[in-house]
Amino acid sequence: MIEGIITRGVGGNYYVDIGDKIIECRARGLFRLKNIKPLVGDRVLVRITEEDEDAGYIEEIKERTSEIKRPNVANAQQLIIIFSIKNPEPSFLLLDKLLIAASLNKLKPVICINKSDLADEKERENILDIFKNTGYKIIFTSKYEPDSLLELKEILKDKVNVFSGPSGVGKSSLMNAIEPGFHLETGEISEKLKRGKHTTRHAEIFKLSFGGYAVDTPGFSSFELEGIDEYSLKNHYPEIVKYDEGCRFLDCLHYKEPGCQIKKAVDEGLISRIRYNNYIRLLEQIKSNKPY
Repeated sequence: MIEGIITRGVGGNYYVDIGDKIIECRARGLFRLKNIKPLVGDRVLVRITEEDEDAGYIEEIKERTSEIKRPNVANAQQLIIIFSIKNPEPSFLLLDKLLIAASLNKLKPVICINKSDLADEKERENILDIFKNTGYKIIFTSKYEPDSLLELKEILKDKVNVFSGPSGVGKSSLMNAIEPGFHLETGEISEKLKRGKHTTRHAEIFKLSFGGYAVDTPGFSSFELEGIDEYSLKNHYPEIVKYDEGCRFLDCLHYKEPGCQIKKAVDEGLISRIRYNNYIRLLEQIKSNKPY
Protein backbone atom coordinates (compact mmCIF):
# COMPACT_ATOMS: atom_id res chain seq x y z
CA MET A 1 0.00 0.00 0.00
CA ILE A 2 1.01 3.61 -0.59
CA GLU A 3 0.72 6.49 1.88
CA GLY A 4 -0.76 9.82 0.81
CA ILE A 5 -2.85 12.78 1.90
CA ILE A 6 -6.46 13.47 0.91
CA THR A 7 -6.54 16.77 -0.97
CA ARG A 8 -10.21 16.79 -1.86
CA GLY A 9 -13.40 14.82 -1.30
CA VAL A 10 -16.42 15.10 -3.60
CA GLY A 11 -19.45 12.85 -3.59
CA GLY A 12 -17.75 9.85 -2.03
CA ASN A 13 -14.66 10.17 -4.24
CA TYR A 14 -11.42 11.10 -2.53
CA TYR A 15 -8.38 12.50 -4.32
CA VAL A 16 -5.16 11.38 -2.64
CA ASP A 17 -1.76 12.96 -3.28
CA ILE A 18 0.80 10.14 -3.17
CA GLY A 19 3.76 12.34 -4.04
CA ASP A 20 4.15 12.16 -7.79
CA LYS A 21 0.46 12.15 -8.75
CA ILE A 22 -3.10 12.23 -7.43
CA ILE A 23 -5.09 8.99 -7.17
CA GLU A 24 -8.90 8.95 -7.29
CA CYS A 25 -10.07 6.69 -4.46
CA ARG A 26 -13.16 5.25 -2.86
CA ALA A 27 -13.28 4.55 0.86
CA ARG A 28 -13.67 0.98 2.08
CA GLY A 29 -17.10 0.08 3.42
CA LEU A 30 -15.67 -0.65 6.84
CA PHE A 31 -15.29 3.10 7.46
CA ARG A 32 -19.07 3.54 7.07
CA LEU A 33 -19.67 0.66 9.45
CA LYS A 34 -17.43 2.35 12.03
CA ASN A 35 -19.03 5.74 11.31
CA ILE A 36 -15.69 7.17 10.18
CA LYS A 37 -15.64 9.68 7.34
CA PRO A 38 -12.35 10.44 5.57
CA LEU A 39 -11.50 14.13 5.69
CA VAL A 40 -9.40 16.49 3.62
CA GLY A 41 -5.97 16.45 5.25
CA ASP A 42 -6.19 12.84 6.40
CA ARG A 43 -3.02 10.79 6.03
CA VAL A 44 -4.15 7.52 4.49
CA LEU A 45 -2.92 4.23 3.10
CA VAL A 46 -4.30 3.42 -0.35
CA ARG A 47 -4.32 0.31 -2.49
CA ILE A 48 -4.03 0.90 -6.24
CA THR A 49 -6.43 -1.12 -8.40
CA GLU A 50 -5.05 -3.56 -10.95
CA GLU A 51 -7.32 -2.16 -13.66
CA ASP A 52 -6.36 1.51 -13.31
CA GLU A 53 -3.11 2.81 -11.82
CA ASP A 54 -4.80 6.19 -11.22
CA ALA A 55 -7.57 4.71 -9.05
CA GLY A 56 -7.62 2.95 -5.72
CA TYR A 57 -9.21 2.33 -2.35
CA ILE A 58 -8.51 3.95 1.01
CA GLU A 59 -7.61 1.07 3.30
CA GLU A 60 -6.49 2.91 6.44
CA ILE A 61 -6.74 6.38 7.97
CA LYS A 62 -3.80 7.40 10.14
CA GLU A 63 -4.49 8.87 13.58
CA ARG A 64 -5.43 12.55 13.38
CA THR A 65 -3.47 15.19 15.22
CA SER A 66 -6.25 17.79 14.89
CA GLU A 67 -9.66 18.22 13.33
CA ILE A 68 -11.53 21.37 12.38
CA LYS A 69 -15.30 20.81 12.46
CA ARG A 70 -16.37 23.57 10.08
CA PRO A 71 -15.03 23.21 7.50
CA ASN A 72 -13.93 19.61 8.05
CA VAL A 73 -10.12 19.49 7.78
CA ALA A 74 -7.85 16.99 9.51
CA ASN A 75 -4.24 17.41 10.62
CA ALA A 76 -4.02 21.16 10.00
CA GLN A 77 -1.10 22.67 11.89
CA GLN A 78 -1.18 26.42 11.34
CA LEU A 79 -3.83 29.09 10.85
CA ILE A 80 -2.48 31.90 8.67
CA ILE A 81 -4.62 34.94 9.52
CA ILE A 82 -4.27 37.54 6.79
CA PHE A 83 -5.31 41.17 7.28
CA SER A 84 -4.14 44.27 5.44
CA ILE A 85 -2.47 47.09 7.32
CA LYS A 86 -4.80 49.48 5.45
CA ASN A 87 -7.18 49.50 2.49
CA PRO A 88 -9.17 48.07 4.23
CA GLU A 89 -8.28 48.90 7.81
CA PRO A 90 -7.92 45.78 9.96
CA SER A 91 -10.79 44.70 12.22
CA PHE A 92 -9.00 43.68 15.41
CA LEU A 93 -12.20 42.19 16.82
CA LEU A 94 -12.45 39.78 13.88
CA LEU A 95 -8.72 39.09 14.18
CA ASP A 96 -9.23 38.19 17.86
CA LYS A 97 -12.08 35.85 16.94
CA LEU A 98 -9.82 34.03 14.48
CA LEU A 99 -7.06 33.78 17.08
CA ILE A 100 -9.57 32.22 19.48
CA ALA A 101 -10.71 29.87 16.70
CA ALA A 102 -7.07 28.81 16.28
CA SER A 103 -6.81 28.15 20.01
CA LEU A 104 -10.03 26.12 20.03
CA ASN A 105 -8.84 24.02 17.08
CA LYS A 106 -5.30 23.55 18.44
CA LEU A 107 -3.72 25.39 15.51
CA LYS A 108 -0.65 27.59 15.74
CA PRO A 109 -1.76 31.08 14.64
CA VAL A 110 0.39 33.27 12.43
CA ILE A 111 -0.75 36.88 12.05
CA CYS A 112 0.11 38.04 8.54
CA ILE A 113 -0.28 41.79 8.05
CA ASN A 114 -0.36 42.27 4.28
CA LYS A 115 0.10 45.36 2.07
CA SER A 116 2.88 46.40 4.41
CA ASP A 117 4.43 48.51 1.64
CA LEU A 118 1.62 51.02 2.32
CA ALA A 119 2.72 51.57 5.93
CA ASP A 120 5.66 53.26 7.63
CA GLU A 121 7.68 51.86 10.54
CA LYS A 122 5.51 53.62 13.14
CA GLU A 123 2.37 51.95 11.81
CA ARG A 124 4.06 48.55 11.98
CA GLU A 125 5.15 49.22 15.56
CA ASN A 126 1.57 50.11 16.48
CA ILE A 127 0.42 46.70 15.26
CA LEU A 128 3.15 44.93 17.24
CA ASP A 129 2.19 46.93 20.34
CA ILE A 130 -1.38 45.63 20.18
CA PHE A 131 -0.13 42.04 20.49
CA LYS A 132 2.59 42.61 23.08
CA ASN A 133 2.96 39.82 25.63
CA THR A 134 0.83 37.43 23.54
CA GLY A 135 3.64 35.36 22.04
CA TYR A 136 1.90 35.35 18.64
CA LYS A 137 4.03 35.15 15.51
CA ILE A 138 3.47 38.35 13.49
CA ILE A 139 4.87 38.99 10.03
CA PHE A 140 4.46 41.86 7.59
CA THR A 141 4.09 40.93 3.95
CA SER A 142 3.77 42.57 0.57
CA LYS A 143 3.95 41.17 -2.92
CA TYR A 144 6.34 44.07 -3.61
CA GLU A 145 8.75 43.06 -0.82
CA PRO A 146 10.54 39.80 -1.79
CA ASP A 147 12.14 39.28 1.62
CA SER A 148 8.72 39.22 3.27
CA LEU A 149 7.60 36.50 0.85
CA LEU A 150 10.66 34.41 1.70
CA GLU A 151 9.79 34.69 5.40
CA LEU A 152 6.21 33.58 4.73
CA LYS A 153 7.41 30.64 2.63
CA GLU A 154 9.68 29.51 5.45
CA ILE A 155 6.73 29.57 7.86
CA LEU A 156 4.51 27.58 5.47
CA LYS A 157 7.13 25.03 4.45
CA ASP A 158 6.31 21.40 5.27
CA LYS A 159 3.17 22.38 7.24
CA VAL A 160 -0.55 21.98 6.55
CA ASN A 161 -1.65 25.63 6.56
CA VAL A 162 -5.20 26.94 6.78
CA PHE A 163 -5.66 30.44 5.36
CA SER A 164 -8.28 32.86 6.61
CA GLY A 165 -9.06 36.55 6.50
CA PRO A 166 -11.65 38.99 5.18
CA SER A 167 -12.04 39.97 1.55
CA GLY A 168 -9.95 42.78 0.12
CA VAL A 169 -6.82 42.08 2.14
CA GLY A 170 -4.87 40.78 -0.87
CA LYS A 171 -4.93 37.11 0.07
CA SER A 172 -5.15 35.89 -3.54
CA SER A 173 -2.40 38.23 -4.71
CA LEU A 174 -0.21 37.12 -1.83
CA MET A 175 -0.77 33.45 -2.65
CA ASN A 176 0.06 34.06 -6.30
CA ALA A 177 3.23 35.87 -5.23
CA ILE A 178 4.52 32.99 -3.09
CA GLU A 179 3.32 30.26 -5.47
CA PRO A 180 3.46 31.32 -9.13
CA GLY A 181 0.78 29.50 -11.08
CA PHE A 182 -1.17 28.73 -7.92
CA HIS A 183 -4.53 29.34 -9.58
CA LEU A 184 -3.38 27.54 -12.74
CA GLU A 185 -2.70 24.49 -10.60
CA THR A 186 -6.14 24.61 -9.02
CA GLY A 187 -7.64 24.92 -12.51
CA GLU A 188 -5.79 21.81 -13.62
CA ILE A 189 -7.05 19.89 -10.60
CA SER A 190 -10.60 21.04 -11.28
CA GLU A 191 -10.33 19.91 -14.91
CA LYS A 192 -9.19 16.48 -13.78
CA LEU A 193 -12.17 16.31 -11.46
CA LYS A 194 -14.41 17.45 -14.33
CA ARG A 195 -15.91 20.10 -12.07
CA GLY A 196 -15.24 23.10 -14.27
CA LYS A 197 -14.00 26.27 -12.61
CA HIS A 198 -12.46 26.20 -9.16
CA THR A 199 -15.02 26.79 -6.41
CA THR A 200 -14.75 26.99 -2.63
CA ARG A 201 -17.79 24.96 -1.65
CA HIS A 202 -15.60 22.18 -0.28
CA ALA A 203 -12.44 22.32 1.76
CA GLU A 204 -9.50 21.62 -0.51
CA ILE A 205 -5.76 21.26 -0.09
CA PHE A 206 -3.23 22.54 -2.60
CA LYS A 207 0.35 21.36 -2.67
CA LEU A 208 3.02 24.04 -2.36
CA SER A 209 6.03 23.63 -4.64
CA PHE A 210 8.45 24.50 -1.82
CA GLY A 211 6.92 21.98 0.60
CA GLY A 212 3.70 21.84 2.59
CA TYR A 213 0.06 22.44 1.78
CA ALA A 214 -2.35 25.34 1.65
CA VAL A 215 -5.94 24.64 2.68
CA ASP A 216 -8.63 26.52 0.83
CA THR A 217 -11.42 26.72 3.42
CA PRO A 218 -14.78 28.32 2.62
CA GLY A 219 -16.26 30.33 5.43
CA PHE A 220 -13.51 30.03 8.04
CA SER A 221 -13.58 33.81 8.50
CA SER A 222 -17.14 33.49 9.85
CA PHE A 223 -16.22 30.61 12.15
CA GLU A 224 -18.36 30.84 15.29
CA LEU A 225 -16.72 30.62 18.69
CA GLU A 226 -18.60 27.63 20.01
CA GLY A 227 -17.93 26.00 23.34
CA ILE A 228 -16.78 29.16 25.13
CA ASP A 229 -18.47 30.45 28.26
CA GLU A 230 -17.78 33.64 30.20
CA TYR A 231 -15.24 31.88 32.42
CA SER A 232 -13.23 30.16 29.67
CA LEU A 233 -12.94 33.14 27.28
CA LYS A 234 -9.98 34.59 29.18
CA ASN A 235 -8.02 31.35 28.63
CA HIS A 236 -7.81 32.21 24.91
CA TYR A 237 -6.05 35.53 25.56
CA PRO A 238 -2.38 34.64 26.26
CA GLU A 239 -1.56 38.00 27.82
CA ILE A 240 -4.48 37.67 30.25
CA VAL A 241 -3.30 34.19 31.19
CA LYS A 242 0.19 35.63 31.73
CA TYR A 243 -0.95 38.27 34.23
CA ASP A 244 -3.98 36.43 35.64
CA GLU A 245 -2.72 36.14 39.20
CA GLY A 246 -3.35 38.14 42.32
CA CYS A 247 -6.92 39.25 41.58
CA ARG A 248 -9.08 39.70 44.69
CA PHE A 249 -11.55 37.09 43.43
CA LEU A 250 -10.44 33.65 42.23
CA ASP A 251 -13.13 33.60 39.52
CA CYS A 252 -12.44 37.17 38.42
CA LEU A 253 -13.70 37.84 34.90
CA HIS A 254 -11.54 41.01 34.70
CA TYR A 255 -14.72 42.93 34.00
CA LYS A 256 -16.19 45.06 36.79
CA GLU A 257 -14.62 43.35 39.78
CA PRO A 258 -12.50 45.43 42.21
CA GLY A 259 -8.87 44.52 42.79
CA CYS A 260 -8.40 43.14 39.24
CA GLN A 261 -4.78 42.66 38.17
CA ILE A 262 -5.67 42.53 34.47
CA LYS A 263 -7.20 46.00 34.52
CA LYS A 264 -4.08 47.14 36.36
CA ALA A 265 -1.89 45.54 33.67
CA VAL A 266 -3.87 47.40 31.01
CA ASP A 267 -3.37 50.70 32.84
CA GLU A 268 0.36 49.97 33.11
CA GLY A 269 0.64 49.27 29.37
CA LEU A 270 1.43 45.56 29.76
CA ILE A 271 -1.76 44.55 27.94
CA SER A 272 -3.12 46.36 24.89
CA ARG A 273 -6.29 48.33 25.62
CA ILE A 274 -7.56 47.37 22.16
CA ARG A 275 -7.25 43.67 22.98
CA TYR A 276 -8.77 44.17 26.44
CA ASN A 277 -11.72 46.10 24.99
CA ASN A 278 -12.29 43.28 22.47
CA TYR A 279 -12.22 40.77 25.33
CA ILE A 280 -14.86 42.79 27.21
CA ARG A 281 -17.00 43.08 24.09
CA LEU A 282 -16.92 39.32 23.50
CA LEU A 283 -17.52 38.68 27.20
CA GLU A 284 -20.62 40.90 27.18
CA GLN A 285 -21.91 39.10 24.09
CA ILE A 286 -21.43 35.73 25.77
CA LYS A 287 -23.10 36.95 28.99
CA SER A 288 -26.10 38.27 27.06
CA ASN A 289 -26.26 35.18 24.78
CA LYS A 290 -25.96 37.34 21.70
CA PRO A 291 -24.59 35.80 18.50
CA TYR A 292 -20.96 36.52 17.72
